[in-house]
Amino acid sequence: MALTLDHVQIAMPPGREDEVRAFFGVLLGLVEIDKPEALAGRGGCWFAAGERQLHLGVEADFRPARKAHVALATDELDALRARLVAAGRPIGEDMPIGGRRRFFTEDPFGNRLELIEREAGA
Repeated sequence: MALTLDHVQIAMPPGREDEVRAFFGVLLGLVEIDKPEALAGRGGCWFAAGERQLHLGVEADFRPARKAHVALATDELDALRARLVAAGRPIGEDMPIGGRRRFFTEDPFGNRLELIEREAGA
């Protein structure tokens, strides 16, 4: 049996979808996708992340993920860092892994996110 990653979900506080769209959609450049009608009333937002999806789901008793994180790969790491810095987002530099540069930031709710250079040929 072969498994592949379909989507990742992280939590967000209720009623803050505009901040999600501004951060993940506008600042990071992910494309929002429609949630299925049966789930739309629950709040949150879904985004395409390449062939996978990133879901932000509402959690009433929200607590940010400080260690667990999503890693998003990009061919434009320096440009993305510059946009995040210009927007006043925190940047935490870290050592390269497998020759790929990377850094950490936070979404508007304090969830940890890793931004890493895309693998060559990927």
